[in-house]
Amino acid sequence: MENKDRQFDPKELFTAVAMLEKEKGISSEYLFSQITKAIETAISKNYGSEKNTENTANKNNIPVKVAFFIDKDKQRFEAYVQKKVAENISDNNLEISLEKAREINPSAEIGDYVNVKMDTMALGRIGVSAARNIIRQGINESEKGQLMQEFKSKIGELVTATVENINPHNGNVAVKIGKSTAYLHLNEQVKGDSFKEGDYIKVYISDVQRKEKGNMPKIFISRTHPDFVKRMFETEVPEIYDGIVEIKSISREAGSRTKIAVYSKDKQVDAIGACIGTRGTRVSAIVDELNGEKIDIIEYDENPQKFIAAALAPATVIKVQVAGDGSKVCRVTVPDSQLSLAIGNKGQNVRLAARLTGWKIDIRPESGFFGEEDDGKFIDEILPPKMETDAYLDDTKIEEQNTVTQSTDEKEATAENTETPQQEEVTENNDIFSEEEFSESEE
Repeated sequence: MENKDRQFDPKELFTAVAMLEKEKGISSEYLFSQITKAIETAISKNYGSEKNTENTANKNNIPVKVAFFIDKDKQRFEAYVQKKVAENISDNNLEISLEKAREINPSAEIGDYVNVKMDTMALGRIGVSAARNIIRQGINESEKGQLMQEFKSKIGELVTATVENINPHNGNVAVKIGKSTAYLHLNEQVKGDSFKEGDYIKVYISDVQRKEKGNMPKIFISRTHPDFVKRMFETEVPEIYDGIVEIKSISREAGSRTKIAVYSKDKQVDAIGACIGTRGTRVSAIVDELNGEKIDIIEYDENPQKFIAAALAPATVIKVQVAGDGSKVCRVTVPDSQLSLAIGNKGQNVRLAARLTGWKIDIRPESGFFGEEDDGKFIDEILPPKMETDAYLDDTKIEEQNTVTQSTDEKEATAENTETPQQEEVTENNDIFSEEEFSESEE
């Protein structure tokens, strides 16, 4: 009865592999490769150790070579040990007599190698017990590899997840995406987000990493990423999904305000109207998902003056002067009454406009008067410390922002209340701005 329990049954093996392939989605080819590898490892360490303790393959440190024959259709699984034909046998595990070798291969000669089939009893003792953990490990690694590949293909996509539980201590939310679990950290949640177990929520997959072998891949998800809003528009606006309307750029301070620049490739299609939808239904659905976050939809224009002016909405712009030296620096003139609106609360409006357009924006009132020591509001003067959302900007945007944040206050300060040659030099610097005006008539 004990021997029967240890016996190797190929039918059971093929049944188990078929179940794993169906339930786990792991290919049978991969499973059999891991099984044969496990059995080969076990045979190399243990084969013959029970019968020949003095001259085992393991003791002599000579590896046992094993060959396998697998026929899935006929459910045949056979293992063969490679033995050398020898005149005087010193190790039964590695050598075979010429007489027995010719029973397998009639043309065998001394020094040749023949494959000797292992009996089911020996294969059962070695393959079933010693290889179990190695097979399990191989299956686990396959699952992790498949998970890594699955979510790598979803990076940058919007997916629907199910809330599993919420950590009451740190506010992190565990969500189920397919068969995998990911964590939506508190700093990746939009202000006002409130979840409960069983809720279906939309999340953006920003990255997937597997730092160490053996660990499950870590899925990074977010609701504050600027592209979360971008994907929402692609979902809600068919014209964007079909490629008729293109999202040119986006800047966002999650939970507060987003600016998005859109462009229509078809002159008969209104890009802004398409994004807003009939009676605002499309943009309203997105605003509801973002808990009331304000969204400014801007029409992109290749003319930088028009684009910059539009980006500063809802403020009215009188004039946009761009630097003539090719640097992305501009001076914007607004009505005195619109100055606060153009700058925004704590500089948010001009800050988002600068990120959206990639230009440094110097805002001045129409009267040109700020005060004795304040001769112009540059974007770098009102930028707060670097925010989390800045990390999501691509390299090009970051370079542009770095260019944008160079202040010219010192040069202008030296020109105040003087009539020296330095003043003439400052005047020349001011001339780098073109005198083109932006007005309703230009549009």
